Amino acid sequence: MTTVIPAERMNALPSQFFSRLVRKANEEITQGHDVINLGQGNPDQPTPEHIVKSLQEAAANPAYHRYPPFSGFPFLKEAVAHRYKQDYGVDLDPETEVAVLFGGKTGLIEIAQILLNPGDLCLVPDPGYPDYWSGIALAGGRMAFMPLTQQNGFLPDYDALSERDKRDAKLMFINYPNNPTGVTAPEAFYQDTVRFAEQHNIIVVSDFAYGAIGFDGRKPISYLQIPGAKETGIEIYTLSKTYNMAGWRVGFAVGNRDVIALINKIQDHYYCSLFGGIQVAAATALTGPQDCVTQLVALYEKRRNRLFEALNVVGWQAVPSEGSFFCWLPVPAGMGSEEFAEHVLREAKVVLAPGIGFGDHGEGYVRLGLLTDEQRLAEAVKRIARLGLW
Repeated sequence: MTTVIPAERMNALPSQFFSRLVRKANEEITQGHDVINLGQGNPDQPTPEHIVKSLQEAAANPAYHRYPPFSGFPFLKEAVAHRYKQDYGVDLDPETEVAVLFGGKTGLIEIAQILLNPGDLCLVPDPGYPDYWSGIALAGGRMAFMPLTQQNGFLPDYDALSERDKRDAKLMFINYPNNPTGVTAPEAFYQDTVRFAEQHNIIVVSDFAYGAIGFDGRKPISYLQIPGAKETGIEIYTLSKTYNMAGWRVGFAVGNRDVIALINKIQDHYYCSLFGGIQVAAATALTGPQDCVTQLVALYEKRRNRLFEALNVVGWQAVPSEGSFFCWLPVPAGMGSEEFAEHVLREAKVVLAPGIGFGDHGEGYVRLGLLTDEQRLAEAVKRIARLGLW
């Protein structure tokens, strides 16, 4: 038998944190246990009916049975520009400032390969979305972590970075509303980010996956709303969260036209764009009525409120989320996040994501997703409370 020897880049890839989480949960389920899975970021609501209908109609159109344009249909890029103008007052050139993506995750991984040479440095939030690490590893890049602490509002402190890291950094990821902490960022932070990027010649990637989901009247800010943002970077958006289209795998990157051109260039070699019917449905989502988005945000806010009511009853003190559909909860004193999550899964049959999986500064927390109904969320808290850890 031929010996399979993987390329070095495969050996450099981090293990997939979420796949392990799913496997452990499934093991409990196959044993017949009633598991409440709050550890994943998989929306539980269906895609709005008008978007589904749009796909059904487009799928029957022979025009979309052929290869689509490599960089996507112009009507989808125009729909993206329309949405950004309506929601954020940002003007985008559909042809040069919008790139269609096979989901936001693809763009987040591609961008490191596009901009980093082996040994180049990328600034990464800690805690942060683990797939940032994957793209950097594939590019052979290095990471410098920006701690997100409660004392600093879970925002990076650029002044705390070493002069060497500031000098060497070529790329930087930011993400608000934040996964995993659930906080939003103020305008002043984005202004500081633009200044920091200009001063040190760093390309900023704003991961805006949860851009539609803000609570208590907060409307999340787009990085591109800030003067100078287009000169310093891009924003990556996905339809997965805003329109419950996670399985459809459609997103986009917007902003700096030189970076957008590079994204289109690498995708010319990887793909032949998305199925035209999905592009039609995505355009329908972006240009159609947005009542479904308002209703979805209200649903998540109602779930968040019910969850924190239950947490307060049992004495589990935590800061309510400002956005996204995640909650960032401290673990009991004396326990590590992985130890706590394993204990909760084994004894309470509730899946939580241990904070250490998002970086060293995630230790001491677990992430919980608001992706089941209010009754199940309250039941999950009751089950954990019975363990007597507080």
